[in-house]
Amino acid sequence: MFIEVKNCNNIDSGGIELTPNQLNIKYATNGTGKSTVAKAISFSIGDRSDGGKRLKDLTPFKGYGASPLEPTVTGTDTFSNLRVFDEGYINDFVFQPTELIKGSFDIFIRGADYEAGMQEIAVLTSETKNLLTSDPEISQLISDLGELLLAFGKQVKSGLHASSNIAKAFKGGNRVSSIPTGLEKYTNLIQCEQNYKWIKWQQEGKDFLDISSDCPYCTHDVADTRELILKVTDVYDAKSVESLNKAIVTFSKLDKYFSDETRKKIAEFITNIDGYSDAEAAYIVEVRRQIEQLAADLGKATNLGFSSLKNVDGIIEEVKKHKIDLSLYVHLNSSSSAEKIDIVNRGVDCLLEKAGKLQGGIAKQKILIEKLVKKNSTGINDFLRNAGYHYSVKIIEIGETYQLRLIHNTVDSEIENVKSHLSYGERNAFSLVLFMYDCLKSGADLVVLDDPISSFDKNKKYAIVDALFRKDNSFKDKTVLLLTHDFEPVVDMMLHHPDRFSKPTVAFLENKGGVLTEVPIARSDIKTFIDIAIDNAQLPIPEINRLVYLRRYYEITSNKRFSFDILSSLFHKRNNPSRIGQNGFIDLTEDEVVEGVTHIQRFIPTFDYAAILALLNDDQQMKALYFASENNYEKLHLYRVLFDDKPSEIESDVIRKFINEAFHIENNYIYQLNPSQFQLVPQYVIDECDVYVDGI
Repeated sequence: MFIEVKNCNNIDSGGIELTPNQLNIKYATNGTGKSTVAKAISFSIGDRSDGGKRLKDLTPFKGYGASPLEPTVTGTDTFSNLRVFDEGYINDFVFQPTELIKGSFDIFIRGADYEAGMQEIAVLTSETKNLLTSDPEISQLISDLGELLLAFGKQVKSGLHASSNIAKAFKGGNRVSSIPTGLEKYTNLIQCEQNYKWIKWQQEGKDFLDISSDCPYCTHDVADTRELILKVTDVYDAKSVESLNKAIVTFSKLDKYFSDETRKKIAEFITNIDGYSDAEAAYIVEVRRQIEQLAADLGKATNLGFSSLKNVDGIIEEVKKHKIDLSLYVHLNSSSSAEKIDIVNRGVDCLLEKAGKLQGGIAKQKILIEKLVKKNSTGINDFLRNAGYHYSVKIIEIGETYQLRLIHNTVDSEIENVKSHLSYGERNAFSLVLFMYDCLKSGADLVVLDDPISSFDKNKKYAIVDALFRKDNSFKDKTVLLLTHDFEPVVDMMLHHPDRFSKPTVAFLENKGGVLTEVPIARSDIKTFIDIAIDNAQLPIPEINRLVYLRRYYEITSNKRFSFDILSSLFHKRNNPSRIGQNGFIDLTEDEVVEGVTHIQRFIPTFDYAAILALLNDDQQMKALYFASENNYEKLHLYRVLFDDKPSEIESDVIRKFINEAFHIENNYIYQLNPSQFQLVPQYVIDECDVYVDGI
């Protein structure tokens, strides 16, 4: 399929071919528009799905003039689930505070098989759960027990926690139900539902009595009752009264669940005007322990399922333990309690009838989870080991979920704040591999990788390529667009290890004057730079262009035969061939010249030093040759020769550095594309050179 891009940043028109269910590698020099292609595809699909207008962000500057240009992308209609690896993904999804990647449980564990297993177990336990949930009073009982436990506060070695609601409410006695002498006239206010609010209002208003003897509310003189008014705030505290109200309400809710004797004792406790004794506090704490235990037993029974039974060898014995013996709860042994506990125990009995099937389902689910944990953690750890990173990952069970955690190989503990411990390269490598697992789980129908591995060294590059595209649980046979200015992955997959990787579709992208085109790259196009130099030195092209390649051949071989010195002297426009000596350049001897020229003539029989030197010194002929050349690589070398004896015209340090380095040797890769067939020199460099050559 062809994806056409128009009026997006530096791309006026053009596009790329995309082969479904294959890795599509687009190799290009920097400045071609790789990132623009990635964004154009991403924005096009995103705008179609959510109605956005992000594609307009790619409008070129010239598109804002009198004749506005509209960015367009066609050919992406078949894709709906696009995933793009970029800096935004790294920032938003990986290296979370508690796990390496957001949603690691969904990515690595939860799937169709996992959900089917959980559903099978849920069906077996559903009758029990339905019995327990069909009676709303059981849920309310559990809730009320929990509420009362909160009122007790934290456990202490003896007695009640001083800051608990119960201690605050009853330590000084219940003076709401038993109003102290002298305050009887306030009975209706003290015992109303909103009493604590009235007490707070009364406390806040007493300061106004210091201003005058008038009531701050009705202005009647209260000098005779001032002492009585102040007694209210001396006896009552708004927070304590509020705590008392809540405690009494909660105790009242549970009243029917207490045994007769306990109900009587609690009634005495909450109505005692003098506060509680240590013995009474100990009694209440004993009640608390039974409430806590019953609440725990009820909670376990209602949550019977995979999570509570997965680590148990004998399911039948474990399920039996969830039956509740009410006779052990002397404080809660009432007819109402017995009614609810009977429902719980009947639910447990129902589950016991299915214990055999339940045990089989749980065992099957455990095996599946262990398999998924091993499979996914092994895949990531193999990559880390192959790339030389001293880390490993573990998928750790956290309650009913799982999280991916990072471990350093020198310590047996999880790394916290992972992002601050990893280098830039480590973060990118981790992110890229985790991104792959995320894409596989989400079922992405198109994955775009925008120059993700160029910054890594050779070993790490191969480890990443191996992890992403070779294994079964990888991007292998998925529709992936890899945009890169790094040629090594192409060499590894097409030349060195074609047996290990599914055959990718590879093309070279070129942007000339805003027109984006691509040239397919075949395995036969990948050659050593020695082969390229020899082949091009014998092409039917101008002799000076052939000498450019031949000079490169001599530069990279050890057997130079003085030929390199001769060609180097020629390109630097020296009248006589020379070589570097201890004190500068020294002329070659006649024999050395003969030896060097003879070897050159094996490739170019018509080679004549003086004739070529005359051509090089003729700026107009060189200018004509420069503009007649269709190959950017050759034009770059002709530019360098033209300006060898002239002041540097180009002001850009970046372009000047590019020209100087390219003039010598491009040995970043042993294997390369032939520069006579692929425009490996960026067009923006040649455009700059054209300006200065045209001015000669």
